[in-house]
Amino acid sequence: MSISMIGIDHSKASVDIRAKFSFTKKRAIEAMKKLKEEHGILGCIILSTCNRMEVWVSTQDDEEISLYDFLCKEKEVEKDEYQDYFMKRENEEAVRHLFYLTSGLKSQILAEDQIITQVKDALTLARDAYCTDNVLEVLFRMAVTAAKKVKTEVTFSRANTSVIHQAMERLKNQGFSFEGKTCMVIGNGEMGKVTALALKEAGADVTVTVRQYRSGVVNIPQGCKRINYGERMELLPDCDLVVSATASPNYTLTKENFEEIKLDAASVVLIDLAVPRDIDPEVGKLQNVSLYDIDSFRIDAASPKLQASMQKAGEILDDQMKEFYDWFNGRDIFPRIEEIKADAVEDLNLRITKILKKTPMEQKDRESLLRAIDTAAGKVVNKMIFGLRDSLEQEAFLDCVEGLEKIYES
Repeated sequence: MSISMIGIDHSKASVDIRAKFSFTKKRAIEAMKKLKEEHGILGCIILSTCNRMEVWVSTQDDEEISLYDFLCKEKEVEKDEYQDYFMKRENEEAVRHLFYLTSGLKSQILAEDQIITQVKDALTLARDAYCTDNVLEVLFRMAVTAAKKVKTEVTFSRANTSVIHQAMERLKNQGFSFEGKTCMVIGNGEMGKVTALALKEAGADVTVTVRQYRSGVVNIPQGCKRINYGERMELLPDCDLVVSATASPNYTLTKENFEEIKLDAASVVLIDLAVPRDIDPEVGKLQNVSLYDIDSFRIDAASPKLQASMQKAGEILDDQMKEFYDWFNGRDIFPRIEEIKADAVEDLNLRITKILKKTPMEQKDRESLLRAIDTAAGKVVNKMIFGLRDSLEQEAFLDCVEGLEKIYES
């Protein structure tokens, strides 16, 4: 079995290029179901965020599948035009990439929080669509576990919880103060809520847009106001800052929208955190408008302290990846080991039973003792077999397993 992936991200592709290959949840499910039907595909997962899109598959050995061709067909784009923006990884390289990615070490905002949730959500989406398999399931779960361990044990002095914090820090350095400013957040998804909360904590007067067709109760951060999405242009002339972070396929703010209103003399700052874009780039050419997109906020060169944190995180991830490989390399041998253990325990049980029959004790005590012996015997057999696995080369270990199996062959 092999693991492979293909991906496009912020390091090689602009927001507009990434947008061509982004997936909504609905489209991701549809694409995964198609991919799962391809010959040789055992499981697949699509990870699509603002900064990256990745397709992961587990395949039968020696199976050659062009994920890039599949993507181009799915997105109806010319193959020759975008190939240079993609990176393909297989097996060990792919596993290492996912562990580092999930820990935030490949994020545009280093060690940001959201990527862990995004990886978990991608796995859940694939699982619910019956598109993943045991290998990808374990790989993604162990990558999330490793990321949480890094998050707990390593301090990144310059890390921000999300891109909005990096954006706010950049604006502060340019002399923008959030205290008392009128801010509007377009979008009430996860990113919108994080943005609204961050602005509120910075002292801003924050209003969040809510779609009218949404059913049920829509929660927004405490202390924030709400307006219907359709009323956003009525509030915009009074805003000092507007952040748009939706999953809409259409622009939330267009040049035509701004032609219908009159801005105050003071400039308005617009931040577009969506992929595809929420705000028409032409808006940025208007007078008194400063427009930033998600690619506007990049990390500078790492300091020595940050490099030390990266090294510590790498050591943790190496240990966690070893655990995955232990599982991956042994997944086919586990059932055989369980059979050996069951045969050995049964053998011991028969021998002990003969002795216990001659030992005066209550029947319930005898049964209780046998259960305890069964458990202890199973642990001893496990310790011996897995001890052999850790101390022998793979081929020698498999020979030992084969020899043990022959002992109890009928």
